[in-house]
Amino acid sequence: MKSLNDHLMIPSERIERIIFLVRGQRIILDRDLADLYEVTTKALNQAVKRNERRFPPDFMFRLTKEEKKGLVTNCDRFQTLKHSSSLPRAFTEQGVAMLSSVLNSERAIQVNIAIMRAFVRLRQLLGSQKELACKLEELEGHLKDHDKQIQTIFSAIRQLMAAPKRPPKKIGFHLREKRAVYGRP
Repeated sequence: MKSLNDHLMIPSERIERIIFLVRGQRIILDRDLADLYEVTTKALNQAVKRNERRFPPDFMFRLTKEEKKGLVTNCDRFQTLKHSSSLPRAFTEQGVAMLSSVLNSERAIQVNIAIMRAFVRLRQLLGSQKELACKLEELEGHLKDHDKQIQTIFSAIRQLMAAPKRPPKKIGFHLREKRAVYGRP
């Protein structure tokens, strides 16, 4: 018998596309979560409202008018928010985890697992980017030292290639011109 896990295949990329950075935190909007859970945004928000104590500001917050306007301006898919009078709720990773205790269905559990995996994957990607940035910085440091050494070598070569400032001394036996002495035979 197949379980819901076998049927529920939410690609990580789909979840990663709905994660936004707002106020320095990665968040998912209520409407996107409702879509994943296959419930209405209203039903999701009612469940949250009934359990408000479970969602402190670091778990869930409402977007400001400016933040909402920024999303509408930058993302075509949020055009429906443009004329909405209510401000969307933004759920952080901890808020999404808390939703699993509020929305108690098999789908909610599986969606939460998929979302948690997406957040972990994003954290890993950011960690590997930080590691790469450190390695690049280290490499740049080495190259700067090499650049100085190479510049010194080029400077010495240029000095050797430059024309001497005074004529070279003649080495060896040189004949002087004979001067005609007048009056002597």
